[in-house]
Amino acid sequence: MILGIDVGGSTTKIIGLENGKPVGMLQVRAADQVTSMYGAIGNLLREHEIGLERVSSIALTGVGASFIDEQIYGIETCKVNEFQAIGYGALHLSGLDEALVVSMGTGTALVRAAKDGVTRVGGSGVGGGAIIGLASQMIGKSDVDAILALAESGSVENVDLSVRDITGSEIPLLAPNLTAANFGKIKSTASESDLALGIINMVFETIGMLAVLTLRNDTIRDVVMTGTLATFPQLGPMLATFSDIFELRFTIPPDAVFATALGAALISPDSPPGGSVRD
Repeated sequence: MILGIDVGGSTTKIIGLENGKPVGMLQVRAADQVTSMYGAIGNLLREHEIGLERVSSIALTGVGASFIDEQIYGIETCKVNEFQAIGYGALHLSGLDEALVVSMGTGTALVRAAKDGVTRVGGSGVGGGAIIGLASQMIGKSDVDAILALAESGSVENVDLSVRDITGSEIPLLAPNLTAANFGKIKSTASESDLALGIINMVFETIGMLAVLTLRNDTIRDVVMTGTLATFPQLGPMLATFSDIFELRFTIPPDAVFATALGAALISPDSPPGGSVRD
């Protein structure tokens, strides 16, 4: 068994691969990356009744991997390039041969992934960290579940300025419900729910437009969304709108949260023939 572990800035994701097939996966949060990594390993092994003797190697990736230099529990441990892991993990989950992969965690990374290689094309500081930080200051909430619960009953019409708000007639290629200015029309009656949804909407629209602009002069038409934010229910409807307008195919694959951890395991030197996506 190979354990692929994505040690992120705020959460750690882990997946177990045995003979190239997933055995289990989970994510944990902790005060620091090293604690969360060891906690993820312990929880996965206990939850699936896996003994340490079954683990042949551990593949680490993510920003927190730089804090770990030892062989974990005496098991062969390697570090995997995060952008390679992002790209190959997303291609494996989506079944695509090439795509722009958007990995949404505390920040956002964009990589151009194909079977013959992965290239980092850019990134942004706008991501989950922005949602938590802005929500903490604007509505006094820093817990993701609490922010999502509030956003469920929110309306961006009480927060955002739309195209229909600033024009009396239709503009070619601009749907009237498109956002003209995030938080450009905050009403005095805007509730905490409206603000929570407005924050999430602004982050997702920013990330979506980054993907659109990245592919303006590219032949790739598929965009795979991965990372922790891929589970937010507001992402799908926004992507559907962007897909119609910009003629791109946006995909949120199953287990998108674990794409980078999966990629780390797949490109690990110990990945078995047929399971590895290494050249």
